[in-house]
Amino acid sequence: MPSNKLPEPWHSVHEERKVAIRERLGDFADVPPSDYFYELAFCILTPQSSAANADATVQELIRDRFFELGFDPTAYLRDPRHYIRFHNTKSKRLLRIREHFSELVPVLTNNELASAEKREFVLQAVQGLGMKEASHFLRNIGVRGLAILDRHILKHLVRLRVIRAVPTSLTKHRYLEIERKWKKFANAIGISIDELDLLFWSMETGEIRK
Repeated sequence: MPSNKLPEPWHSVHEERKVAIRERLGDFADVPPSDYFYELAFCILTPQSSAANADATVQELIRDRFFELGFDPTAYLRDPRHYIRFHNTKSKRLLRIREHFSELVPVLTNNELASAEKREFVLQAVQGLGMKEASHFLRNIGVRGLAILDRHILKHLVRLRVIRAVPTSLTKHRYLEIERKWKKFANAIGISIDELDLLFWSMETGEIRK
C-alpha cells in the first residue's frame, strides 16, 4: 500500500477529474432539506435496479408531488420504461418513510452530530435500509466520510491492496472494518474517501454521478 501517493492509473485520472469531482461533492452539500426525502427515495429504489431507472422514477414522483399527496407509488415503480425490482416492497417503504420523514430532518441537519451517528440514526429509522444505502443517501445530501461499499468500489480497494479480496458478504462489523482501512489509506495519500468513491465510479462508468 502506498504511503503518500495514489498509484497509477488512479493518480492520473484523479488529476484529470479532481476539479469536477470536488464540484460534484459541492453539489451534494448544496442539496436543500426540502429535497432530502427524494434523495432517500433514490437510495431505496437503486438496490437490484439501475441508478438511471431509480432517478427516472424519482423524477416522476417529484413531478406528481408524491411527498405532499402520499398516493400509492407502485404503478410508478413497475412502469416498464424504468422498471424497479421489488416494486411492491419498495412502494410500501416509501409510504412508510413519508409518514415520519419530518422526524429525520432535524437529525440530518444537525451539524454537531458525527457522520457515523447520522448513519446509525438513519439505519434505525428507515426499515430495510442497509449500511451501503444509508451511507449513499447521506453522501448525496452532503454528509462526508462514509464508505459506500458497492462491488465496484470493493474491486478498486482490492487492486489498491487496501483489502485482500472482495468479501462474499458484508456484515456490519466487516463493513466498518473495511471503512476504517479505506479511511487509513485515504489519509495516507491525502485524498478523502468521498473523492475516491467518485473517482472509482468515474473509472467504471466514465461519469461523475450520484
